[in-house]
Amino acid sequence: MKIVVMIKQVPDTTEVKLDPRTGTLIREGVPSIINPEDKNALEEALKLKETVGATVVVISMGPPQAEDALREALAMGADDAILLSDRAFAGADTWATATTLGYALKKIGDFDLVLAGRQAIDGDTAQVGPQLAEFLKVPQVTYVRELAVVDGKVQAKRAVEDGYEDIEAKLPALLTITKEANTPRYPHAGAIITAYRERKVTRWGVQDIGADPEALGLKGSPTQVKRSFSPPPKEPGQIIKGAPAEAAKDLVAILRQKNII
Repeated sequence: MKIVVMIKQVPDTTEVKLDPRTGTLIREGVPSIINPEDKNALEEALKLKETVGATVVVISMGPPQAEDALREALAMGADDAILLSDRAFAGADTWATATTLGYALKKIGDFDLVLAGRQAIDGDTAQVGPQLAEFLKVPQVTYVRELAVVDGKVQAKRAVEDGYEDIEAKLPALLTITKEANTPRYPHAGAIITAYRERKVTRWGVQDIGADPEALGLKGSPTQVKRSFSPPPKEPGQIIKGAPAEAAKDLVAILRQKNII
């Protein structure tokens, strides 16, 4: 069984700032991490590796420094790592990103299960997983918090607004995993040292995956961000003091003044 896990290196959102002139993220000096729910996806893959036997391949699209995220995944227990890094991939929206990953998965071939986090904390679109499934023409189950593989099928519990759905799909299939699914393991020191000193991260560019450059990156992106900005700070709260009856009158007066009632 071969499981491919999509991971993304993202800025630690507690440190994110926007350039007031360009409206883009300031990434210089900002620490990067593996997208949290991608770690949940990797943990599910590693659990399957331990219970039913599997080869786990992690793949990421990003700049050269995204190799650090892949080496962390290797330290956690992944078997192989692939970095998609090429200037032709730059500026991709979710559609072009899914297209790039799709070509890479076709090059990998013979996968049984593709796992990804539900969404990335730097974009929060939750679109890449479903778009990738459509590109690959495989069944997809999103918002998964429990899964098992039985007799060539994946059985998943999918979170919905008012409860859960139990879904079964034939393999190969793609699942997006939520943070409630598990607690990702921490790699031990020896595994981290091995991941950086001895393990290999394979790099593929546009020619390696056999894709049309016009369908990738900024050129292949039908969606473009017009501008990004930080939301204005909230007004400070107001505490109304006094006897309950008088405080209630004051509250009503304030709400009327603001045309709320």
